[in-house]
Amino acid sequence: MNDKVFAQQFAHELDMEIPSTLKCLERISSELYSYKPHDRSMELGYLTLLVAEIPLWIALITEQDEIDFSTYQHRQPENTQQIVDLFHDNVAKAKQALAGVKEGALDKPFYLKKAGEVLLESTKREQIESTINHMVHHRGQLSVYMRLNDIAVPSIYGPSADDRSYGGGK
Repeated sequence: MNDKVFAQQFAHELDMEIPSTLKCLERISSELYSYKPHDRSMELGYLTLLVAEIPLWIALITEQDEIDFSTYQHRQPENTQQIVDLFHDNVAKAKQALAGVKEGALDKPFYLKKAGEVLLESTKREQIESTINHMVHHRGQLSVYMRLNDIAVPSIYGPSADDRSYGGGK
C-alpha cells in the first residue's frame, strides 16, 4: 500500500477512535490526578495525559526520525478542559502530518531512544500503525480507573454498564 493511501486510511481509523476517547477524557476530574489503584500503577493524571498525547506521537513519528524519552517534553495540563484541548490539538497535528505524508517517507527508519540509547528501531509505518492500539490500550486502563472511582464509563464499542446506549454516550 502506498504511503498516501495508508495515511488516509490511518487518519480515518483515528477519526473513529476520537469520540469515545474524548468521552473518557472529559470525565476525569483533576482532583483525582494523583489516584493510583496499585503501587506499581501510574497515576490517573499521567494516564489521562498519556491518552491525550498519543495522537501527537503520530505527528512526531511522521515528521521526525526519533523520539528520545530523556528530552521529550510532556505538557502539564492542570484541569480537564486543558486535557481535552490538548487532545484536540494533538489530533489536529496528527491529521495534518498524515495529510502531508510523501511517498516513500514511511519506510524510513524511526528510533525510540532514552538518553541516546536506541530502545526500538522500526519503520515509521510500523510505529504509526501501533499508535492507535497503544491509545486504545491506555484508554482501556483509563476506563478501569474510572470504574474504580465511580465515574460513569461511557459507551466505547458498545453499551457499558453505565451507558446502555450503543454509539451514544453521556
